[in-house]
Amino acid sequence: MFENLTSKIESAFSFFNKSTQLDEKQVDEGLRKIRQALLESDVALSVAKEFIANVKPKAIGQEVLKSITPGQLLVKIVYDELVKILGSEKSEINLNTVPPAKILVVGLQGSGKTTTSAKIAKFIEKNFNKKVMLSSLDVYRPAAQKQLELLGSQNNIQTIPIIEGQLPIEITQRTLAAASLSGSDVIIFDTAGRTQIDSVMMSELNNLKKIINPIETFLVADSLTGQDAVNIASEFKKTVDLTGIILTRIDGDGKGGAALSMKSVANCPIKFLGVGEKIDDFEIFHPERIANRILGMGDVVSLVEKVSENLKKEEVEELEENFKKGQFTFNDYLKQIRQMKKIGGMGKVLGMIPGISKIKKQIDEADIDESLLVKQEAVILSMTPKERDNPKIIDGSRKKRIANGSGTDIALVNKLLKQHKMMTGMMKRMSQGGGRNFGGLDGIPPELFNNLK
Repeated sequence: MFENLTSKIESAFSFFNKSTQLDEKQVDEGLRKIRQALLESDVALSVAKEFIANVKPKAIGQEVLKSITPGQLLVKIVYDELVKILGSEKSEINLNTVPPAKILVVGLQGSGKTTTSAKIAKFIEKNFNKKVMLSSLDVYRPAAQKQLELLGSQNNIQTIPIIEGQLPIEITQRTLAAASLSGSDVIIFDTAGRTQIDSVMMSELNNLKKIINPIETFLVADSLTGQDAVNIASEFKKTVDLTGIILTRIDGDGKGGAALSMKSVANCPIKFLGVGEKIDDFEIFHPERIANRILGMGDVVSLVEKVSENLKKEEVEELEENFKKGQFTFNDYLKQIRQMKKIGGMGKVLGMIPGISKIKKQIDEADIDESLLVKQEAVILSMTPKERDNPKIIDGSRKKRIANGSGTDIALVNKLLKQHKMMTGMMKRMSQGGGRNFGGLDGIPPELFNNLK
């Protein structure tokens, strides 16, 4: 996400690094580059103009301290403005009403409304310990109701039973009655979409909203729609008075312009991001963290949160104890591989590490393949418990057996053994130095990792 915008803005910042003061001519040239970067990343023209207009007076004439460069000073100014445009602070989901809290999910066809409805339900059950009911009002798209029913059954979320031939208003009334009887705390209504905005769809949504009276009305928008996303948000805002936006397919969007544009144009907060296909690939939208990513500063806090969500306390304590002893077995390595897979794979992790955009070319050339994690896991699982604890005993014949058992080759086994040896050495050095560089991310405050405990 944001790779295109990040690289172009970083290029614009480099323009200032040789100066000792930001004069108007320099600022104009640098901001021209930033404006171009915004527009090429599908940021709406009106938003780009407002952004530049707000940054310019704050940048002109700023004295540069000896400890920083003009480029670094401008990063701070641009960062503050990015956060302002993105929403200043995260906007919590609102469930503060007499149960059941009703949530209306709207959007165009193909934006991911049905999957997102299930993700919202899972998020609420997991984080708020509420009983959620899902209801599909989409009687037009073939199998739309079946899709929501399947997602519900797969994730143990209650769905309203399907009755063929019922219209959306009838389904709504039946859902409200059923939720009251079952004691549901939250109802999520998944509405029908269209391939484009039309009066019939908007009229139906208007009628449904009057009956449902939702506390939250979420627009689900595909981030890949770019400039069109702004028009979509504006139209839905007029019709159903949105309370929040959920951007989907963020993981496939290298531009990220929709995130910068929609909140500003629709005057409506972005509340969540859909970052993958799995039910848990759903994140709260943090403006300051997104601003960090756009400026190539990574998102260490989110990375730590993902790790802490997926690692059990006992596993962390065991890993810490091994680190203190300078030990790193293949069982520890296996846990790290599985942890990497759980939080989204190599690509997602790298995207959250500060400064990674500066070496993106080298990473691309290294051709890091996500399937490598699967192969490495297979190799470790083909080892005996004794071999995992003491890799030094793995000789030629053992390597051949492990390669055959894992469906790989001896070259990969050798490579994994070499990596393990390097990591073991690193663990020993860390244990001697107090373990302050946990995970090898130099310069990251160790207190961040206390969240793991």
